[in-house]
Amino acid sequence: MISAELLEQYKARLVRVRKDQVLFEQGDMAADYFQVEEGQVRMYILNHEGQEFTQGIFHAGESFGEPPLLGNFPYPATAIALIPGKVWRLPKAEFLLLLKNNFDLHLKLDHVLCNRLQYKSMILTEISSHTPEHRLTTILKYLKSKIDPGGSSQPIIIPYTRQQLADMTSLRVETVIRTIKKMEHSGKIKLQGHKILF
Repeated sequence: MISAELLEQYKARLVRVRKDQVLFEQGDMAADYFQVEEGQVRMYILNHEGQEFTQGIFHAGESFGEPPLLGNFPYPATAIALIPGKVWRLPKAEFLLLLKNNFDLHLKLDHVLCNRLQYKSMILTEISSHTPEHRLTTILKYLKSKIDPGGSSQPIIIPYTRQQLADMTSLRVETVIRTIKKMEHSGKIKLQGHKILF
């Protein structure tokens, strides 16, 4: 979202992250702006039963963890690197100055945050009132729209594991596996090895 040149201008650091490295934990106070340069970062919460629920998976060019930074409250989730990569870290004071001096970026960030609110509202509705197949269909449509914003009618590979889909929909992995098999038998999805074509 923010160019590397502008991040460097405001003294951001590009740091290497290893697989499973925690970038911040639920309850930590927000101190930095984060943006993925390479790799993937997952944000998740743990419920009282110890079950993980994925809030989002962020790829190259995407930022994460901004609401606590702007709202001055603790992180409601933990961020962890899914694979080795690189992440930009920009201290809060410099980030706020960057936004103040670049109003167009401020508007883009507002747009990103509004889209995330819409996604969270959709997921809450799905989890509270729909069947596993409906939940999976909704998340697959959403993921396809992120991967292919042009809206191609051709099926695309959804690059997420059954466990990741379970974590995104608050379903048990066994339920996801059964539901995917059922959806394949009814022709709603295709499988290519272990990958879902949707």
